[in-house]
Amino acid sequence: MIGYLHGNIFDLSPSLVVLDVRGVGFEVHIPLSTFYGLNEAGVGEKASLHIHTHVREDALQLFGFATPHERQLFEKLIAVSGIGPKLAQTILSGMGADDLVAALSAGDVRRLTTIPGVGKKTAERMVLELRDKVQGLSPAGPASRAMPAPEADSDLVLALLQLGYKRTDVERVVSKVHRELAAAPFAEQLRACLGTLSRV
Repeated sequence: MIGYLHGNIFDLSPSLVVLDVRGVGFEVHIPLSTFYGLNEAGVGEKASLHIHTHVREDALQLFGFATPHERQLFEKLIAVSGIGPKLAQTILSGMGADDLVAALSAGDVRRLTTIPGVGKKTAERMVLELRDKVQGLSPAGPASRAMPAPEADSDLVLALLQLGYKRTDVERVVSKVHRELAAAPFAEQLRACLGTLSRV
């Protein structure tokens, strides 16, 4: 199993990074929190990821995280009945690791259902199975820093579409947020979009 990778960023999108490790390109699925830090570094720069190797009969997929804390949360999420690795990736993209731990610990089903793809039954199952298991988790390493995005509109739209929101809602909200927060970092604009979309 692959548990850790260190190499150069060859290609990057909000949900996937290709990491060049000594001439071998590893495709690694990532949550938005990890994308922030990688995008700040930029293509061609060195990066390190904590890896979860997901093995299926027909595929081997790598999921990468900026901190061991995020990987631990991911692994606990995929242990919940009905949550696969792609949904777990979406959950970690839709809510920060600390906020997710807080929501699970508090049994805040309503807050969990604001994440795309998480309905009431899934949220209730997450709370039932993880409430006691996540309370001992604490962040490891620095929090992801915000960074500028020269193509904020297109990056925001792509990130939100990959989270499962409808294009019509996404384009409307992104346009509004970008007008109001044009000079703000990408992460701040994304948080504003997520906050608005959770109320749609």
